[in-house]
Amino acid sequence: MQRRDFVLALAAAPAFRHLILQSNEDRRRLATWTMTLRHEPPLDSLGARAIRVGELAEGSPYTPSTLEAYLKAGGNPASEPLTLSLTQFDCVTLVEACLAVGRASAIPGDPTWERFALLVEQMRYRGGKREGYASRLHYFSEWISDGVARGLVKDLSPDLGGKVDDRPLRFMTEHRSSYPALADDKTFEDIREMERSLDSVARRPVPVARIPKIMDGIQSGDVLAFATSIDGLDVTHAAFAYRDAAGVLRVLHAPLSGGVVAITRTTLPEYVAAIRRATGILVARPLRG
Repeated sequence: MQRRDFVLALAAAPAFRHLILQSNEDRRRLATWTMTLRHEPPLDSLGARAIRVGELAEGSPYTPSTLEAYLKAGGNPASEPLTLSLTQFDCVTLVEACLAVGRASAIPGDPTWERFALLVEQMRYRGGKREGYASRLHYFSEWISDGVARGLVKDLSPDLGGKVDDRPLRFMTEHRSSYPALADDKTFEDIREMERSLDSVARRPVPVARIPKIMDGIQSGDVLAFATSIDGLDVTHAAFAYRDAAGVLRVLHAPLSGGVVAITRTTLPEYVAAIRRATGILVARPLRG
């Protein structure tokens, strides 16, 4: 049995509650990237450290739906395991991994996979507590607001001229068949309750037309979320703001198109303008690093 098959078999076991995907290369990257951050010239912010990790991850493959792999193996959404990787990413897991390695590099001692796991778990789940599929922060605007409440990020969007988007978020429950976990009635009801709870949480994306005017307020390493007009949905993509050596603001991300972690050739305004149905960006600055 191959290692990945073994990992998925464990995830399917009824009593299994904790899964950490890892390989020798994952562990090597954690150690190497952490040491790189510690031994290169000091970086003055968590965002800058996360960007350096993103540069080290360039070329790593985009892999969708890794957090749902346990469901395909017969796992129970009520006991979602923790899925991690430093060798493959989707857009959100890249953001989480880069921030977790950046935070880990500031903690004395040898980097451990368990410490990295805890740092990711604190970002990925509501209140930092993993209590099943429904506790995951599925809507990225809630990823930001939950992080604000716990001092992990600062929401910059209101100060950058963001405009209120108060459309109700119902995309998951209105597209139930697209989410395997929602075949479970209890999980579906939990997600529906979560969606309704977000009706009172303000979202203030910076409109597309305003982005060129506020770029001086965005630092390399700020987290970006690309807002959309799609019914019931807040954003379609997450990434980092990236300033190149000339100070030009670009995007560092794990895109579906292109298939690897990369830095855009286009500027941030150009990138957003090319996204179909984009309405603007949410901007959050990483803290506590």
